[in-house]
Formats: sequence, C-alpha cells, structure tokens
Amino acid sequence: MRLLDAILGRSKPVRPDLDRLFGLPGAAVSLEAGAGFTPTGRGSVCFASVEGGAFSQLQRDVRELLDADADADRGGVPVEFSQDAYGYTWLLARQRPDDVASLVNDLHAVNSLLQDGGFGPQLLCSLIGFQDPEGRSLALVYLYKRGTFYPFAPLPGATEKRDNALELQMRALLGDDLRIEEDLSRWFPVWGAPGL
Repeated sequence: MRLLDAILGRSKPVRPDLDRLFGLPGAAVSLEAGAGFTPTGRGSVCFASVEGGAFSQLQRDVRELLDADADADRGGVPVEFSQDAYGYTWLLARQRPDDVASLVNDLHAVNSLLQDGGFGPQLLCSLIGFQDPEGRSLALVYLYKRGTFYPFAPLPGATEKRDNALELQMRALLGDDLRIEEDLSRWFPVWGAPGL
C-alpha cells in the first residue's frame, strides 16, 4: 500500500480465493444431513458481458472446455449461456446431482479462465442449486469480489420474495463449512438465476 492510499484510507482489493469453491462438496453434505436439501446438479457463473473478440474467444474456450468434459450419461449436455434482464451473462453447467465435486470443478475452471483472461473484474458470482423434498429451492452463492458465500432461498410460488428465516438457518448450519458473508446487505437476490 502506498503512503497516499494509507492517508486517504484506501485499501487495495484482496484477490479472490477461488479455491474456497472447493468447500461446497462438504457444505452439500451438511445441507443434506442438517436440513434435507440435496444438490440439483446445476450451477452457474454470472459475469458482466464485455464486447470484443477476446471475450467472444474466451466464451468459446469456456464452452469447449466444459463441453469436452460432458459426461456420456448426461447426454453430452453442452454449457448454456443466457443473458438476464440486467444484461449480465449467465453460464449454466450441469453434472449428476450426486457429483457436486465435478460441478465445483467446472465452476472453478470457468472462473479461473475468466480471471486468467483478464476478465476477473467482470465476474460477479457463482452458485450451486439445492432442493428439499418439499420442493423448496436454495442456492449457495459465492461472491467473487468478496470471497464469501451466502444462502439464497426464494419462496416457492412467490414472485420475488425470499425465505429469510431459512437463509438465516442455513447460515448457522454452514458456518463451519464455508466463509459466510457477514454483511446481510450483500446477500443479493438472484431471481431466476440459471441453476437455481
């Protein structure tokens, strides 16, 4: 940190630790044992789109990497890209629901490719979806720039309402498995996110 930064109270942003994603398989076990939520086999990465040939090439590289790893019993399901109403790009990856480790590897690979390609500032979040026997959805969301996780639980059948009590319950349940975001104002809703 430079002297002027110290005087003005500015700090250098901490580089995100993508390896924290590897805590998700353990968290999945805790979710199933403690609350009955099982993985859906779907996960996604959200990033701000950037125009240009380099970014288009990177998207092709991501698709090629994950499509090449598509498992035969998944029917070789390709990676899906979509754009939300806010202009963010979502990449949806699929694995067998019982193979959270492979899904995490896919999401880590995508994040790493984007980061190494110079698109780290465009990365927003990654998530993995879960569901309980009653049909309630839950996502564990990783905030790229903060290096933290938070649970997101939309209410079933409700339009843009979340189950805050369930989210707080999951925070307590997962505290030993993941670095949970302490600032609740950063628990952003990800309505309609692919993978949820």
